[in-house]
Amino acid sequence: MNQLSHAYAVCRGISRRAAKNFYYGFMVLPSEKRNALSAVYAFMRHADDISDEPGGDPQQKRQKMGEWLDAAKAVFAGKSTDDPVLMALGDAQQKFKIPPELFEKLVYGTSLDLEIPSVPDQPALVCRTFEDLKHYCYYVASVVGLVCIRIFGYEDSKAEFLAEDCGLAFQLTNIIRDIKEDASMGRIYIPEEDLARSNLSAADFSPALLTNPAQAQQLRPALEFEAERARKYYESAKWLMELIEEDSRAALWVLVEIYSQLLQKITGRNYDVLTERVRLTTWEKLKILSRGFLRRIV
Repeated sequence: MNQLSHAYAVCRGISRRAAKNFYYGFMVLPSEKRNALSAVYAFMRHADDISDEPGGDPQQKRQKMGEWLDAAKAVFAGKSTDDPVLMALGDAQQKFKIPPELFEKLVYGTSLDLEIPSVPDQPALVCRTFEDLKHYCYYVASVVGLVCIRIFGYEDSKAEFLAEDCGLAFQLTNIIRDIKEDASMGRIYIPEEDLARSNLSAADFSPALLTNPAQAQQLRPALEFEAERARKYYESAKWLMELIEEDSRAALWVLVEIYSQLLQKITGRNYDVLTERVRLTTWEKLKILSRGFLRRIV
């Protein structure tokens, strides 16, 4: 195995261990595209790990993320590296002509939560309006979609707007699912204007209240509102599938199906995301994956 092949194998290993949902989409791609997405994921994972490291000074974390980005940009410019993730990423960036500024936006997205004061047991609103939330989601999710479609392949520029919408749908689903976990870290991502529609405020998300399953019914109208909004953005995925290269459509279908079914499962539980974390089982994901392989063959 040569050095580049080893580098890609390292990235695939990171993706297999850490990308709980995304890796299933990777698996139905041709090997060259699967390798490229694995390299992008491994790069993002490292930036996320820096941001999520317990404790530590936010400024020091930003500095480490800046150094990680600078190292990647140096590789893009032709500098050699022994780091397997950066080596694979540099090859993927060149092969699929991924604009370097998208990686700058990815790293900026991982740093956004560092700008939010995190006071455990005292959750605060992150966004006042849905436009604020869209801005946040653009950097933490929509940019991921923009990188993915470079690897998937497309010609019509409409694919870029649809990819942004698809990332927004995924992130809204995550926000609904992770209400309890985010509140425990002092953050509420549902916009203040949406909570006000249901006569809710930050006080309704105190960790003490969220330990009571009955609180799920109090939160349900707000979660239902966001879920309906997410469903509209999922519609963009249907159009996006027609615009990307044929050998990538099954991968996008698998990803959309996994996240859509996750949202369906939340709906089926009457939006109770407090009793336990809602997730698809490995068996449910494997069923989706098998259908994805069939779609690619047929």
